[in-house]
This record gives sequence, C-alpha cells and structure tokens, in this order.
Amino acid sequence: MNTTLLAFVILYLVGTMAIGMYAGTRIKSTADFAVAGHSLPLAMVITTTFATWFGAETVMGIPAKFVEGGLNAVIEDPFGASMCLVLVGAFFASRLYKMSLLTIGDFYRQRYGKGVEIFCSVAIILSYLGWVAAQITALGLVFAVLSGGAIAPATGMVIGTALVLAYVMVGGMLAVAWTDFVQMIVLVVGLSFIANLAADQAGGVDKVLALADAKDWFRILPEATPYGWTWFVAAAITMMFGSIPQQDVFQRVMSAKDSDTARTGAIIGGLSYLAFAFVPMFIVASALIIMPAETQDLLANDPQKVLPTLILSKMPLVAQIFFFGALVSAIKSTSSATLLAPSTSFVENILKNIRPGMSDRQLLLAMRITLLVFTALVLTYAIVMEGTAIYDLVSAAYQIPLVGAFIPLTCGLYWRRATTQGAILSIVLGIGTLTLFTLHAGLGEAFPGQLAGLLMAALGMLVGSLAPQFIADHRTRMAYQT
Repeated sequence: MNTTLLAFVILYLVGTMAIGMYAGTRIKSTADFAVAGHSLPLAMVITTTFATWFGAETVMGIPAKFVEGGLNAVIEDPFGASMCLVLVGAFFASRLYKMSLLTIGDFYRQRYGKGVEIFCSVAIILSYLGWVAAQITALGLVFAVLSGGAIAPATGMVIGTALVLAYVMVGGMLAVAWTDFVQMIVLVVGLSFIANLAADQAGGVDKVLALADAKDWFRILPEATPYGWTWFVAAAITMMFGSIPQQDVFQRVMSAKDSDTARTGAIIGGLSYLAFAFVPMFIVASALIIMPAETQDLLANDPQKVLPTLILSKMPLVAQIFFFGALVSAIKSTSSATLLAPSTSFVENILKNIRPGMSDRQLLLAMRITLLVFTALVLTYAIVMEGTAIYDLVSAAYQIPLVGAFIPLTCGLYWRRATTQGAILSIVLGIGTLTLFTLHAGLGEAFPGQLAGLLMAALGMLVGSLAPQFIADHRTRMAYQT
C-alpha cells in the first residue's frame, strides 16, 4: 500500500468537500440549490459543462475501448457526448433559459401538461442509475488500487460516495460548480503532465502515433454496408441526442448568469471535452510501448486498470499524485451533478404533483432527503453491478431519454403543431419499441433498439399531432358538403 499517495488523495477529497460545504452557506432557496441562482460566469459554465462528461469513463473506459477498436469504437463517447453539448448550446440553451425553468421537466409541463411531465421525468430519472453507478464503481476501483487491495471495491464505493454526498447535500448546484472549477484545473494540469511523461518514456509522440496508425486506430468510419452504418449512427446518436433532455446538462447550462453565457459556455465546454478526451487515449497507447506485455494482459482481462497500473509502476510519486488527483476530480465532478439532477427532477416534477402547495423551504428539504435516498439506491445498484464495464454502464444509461424525451423536447421547441397527444404517443412508441428490442434478442441483434425507438418516437409525434387535426378537418369538409 502506498500510504503517502493514499493520504494525498484523501486530503484532496476532504479539501474539495470543504469547498462544497462552504458554497452551501450561500444556499437560500430551491433556485440556489438547483441552478446556482442563475449566477455563474462564463468561465464556470465552461468548466462545469466540460465536467458534465469528463468522468470515470473518459479516463478509464474510453481509452480501453479505443485500444480495442480505434476511434470507431468510441464514436458514442467522446464524439457523440461532446456534440451533445455543442447542440445544446447552439439550439436549446437560449430558448430554454428564457423560459425561466427550474428543471427540464418543467418544460414538458408547460408545453404538454402534467402527464407528459411525469412520464418524461421518470424516464430521465431512471437513466441516471447506470451513469452514477459508473462513477461510484470507479471510486471503488481507485480506493482498491491505492490500498493495494486492502480496501475492497465495495468499501471504496461507500467511502467515496459519502464524501461526494456530503457537499452536494449541503451546497447543491452551487457546490457542484465551485468544486468543478477547481477539479477541472487539477484534471487538465494533471493529465497533461502525465501525457508528457508517458510520451518521453515511449520514445516520443511520433512513436505513439506510429503505433496507433499501424493498428488502424485512427479509422473512425464503419464498414461501407447498410448494417455497418446503421449501428454506427445508432451509437453516435445515443449520447448526442439522448443526453440533450437530461437534467444534469440542463442544470449546468441554466446556472449561467444569462442566455448568451449559457449558449457560449455549452459550446466551448463541449469542444473542450472532445479535444481533451484524446489525452487518456494517448496515455494508454503509450502504455503499449512502455510496458507491452503487462498492458496486453490487462487489456485482455481488465482494461480499465491499464492507466492506474502504468502510473503506479512506471511513474514517479509526483505523477501518481497528479494522476489520481485528476482521476478523482473527473469522477467527483460527474458524480456530484448526476446525483443532484434526478433528485431535483423528482421533487420538482413528481413530488410537487403529489403534494401541491409545498413551501420553498419544504421543497429544499425534500430535495436533500431525495438526494440521500437516491444515493443509497444507486450505491446499492453499483455494488450489485460490480464487474460491469464502466463504458457499458454509461452507454446504456442514455437510451431511455433518447427514445422517450428527446423528440417531445425538440418538437415542443421547434414545431408549433406538436400536441400533447403527439408527445404521449411518441413516449409510448419510443419506450415500447426499445423495450421490445431489448427483450427480443433476435430483433436487438438485427437492428439497434435505440435507433428503432427513436424512429418510432418521431412517428408517434407526427401521427399523434397531425391525425386528430386531419380527422377534424375531414369531418368539417364532410359536414360542409352535406
């Protein structure tokens, strides 16, 4: 066990927790707790949107996928994920910001009514199980690696989750934004330093790039067949579209001080994420040159441990401190907001419909209690799902909002003829189709379920919105003729 390194990581965890707790002293209302009082400047909006996706899967999951199948294998994340933020900034941020909403579910209520609000909110909340579980799983892995196995992964999950929960419960979105700002600085500096050391040990950047080129890792497009392109598009849109109606993305963008800041911050944050996501991929590619035999063995058995093993076995203590500080920063920045988001949605869009007339103070208390309960549930889920790849946990999380919430949101903003009937039919057909493809192995293997669900959701919106008007017009014409 490296006690010095473990001590530094714990000290860093406690330090960022203290920052978040201090931010909590400024929380006076549900708006402060949910969207930081719409007060964040551009720099903080950029760092907190950048932090939306830079989590455990970016540091450990994406590099493992990259060395297995090249850029084509990571089209979903970081490419799709980063473009989600760019699309949010370009087409959604300003319109939603001007509506003065507290949650994304509020939009569905204003546009379609309470029924659609509840259905979409439930779909969004459920999607967070896999996403948050991935971060908690990574926290357990960090403690297990640092302690040399003395701390079991499940115990590490509990410790790490408790430290994150403490400042989120007290400080809400304001604490998330403040800690994100510090954590993203640590992450960028730390991983850049590690990449420089890895390049030196591998014999130079050109040697690493030559290896990637020799293994055809730069190939991004699929095989030129209908089957290849179908699965490529399905992977690309899962996070690109499925994450747009997510509460954590909404909260970070809506925390901006004005609509221009919301739009610009999301776009810059998304592009920054795409650019910097290549750094962990580069480091893992370097590992194949620095320690080829050990890396090949890890890739075959536990690819998520390649980076931690490289750092612990080949890097000096200062690099180890930087790496695990950066890794913990990535995990905490993502897990904090993804714990807060579903809790906020539940209280604002479900509990308020069950118990109308709650005061702002009661709502704030309910958000904190819900946050505690949701954290306990997702921690249990993460422990039960221990052993599942981090990338896979994240990938599966966004199929539900993709088929159940994206079409009603987009059509609600940009198509005046979208109706409540259309939104309901869209949700039913979208989720129903995804469920069918998930349960029926043959269908799911022949065609991607999330793409089938999205197409059916779009059809449902069109038919549900236009058919009643078509029938009414037809009856009017018939009555006129008679």
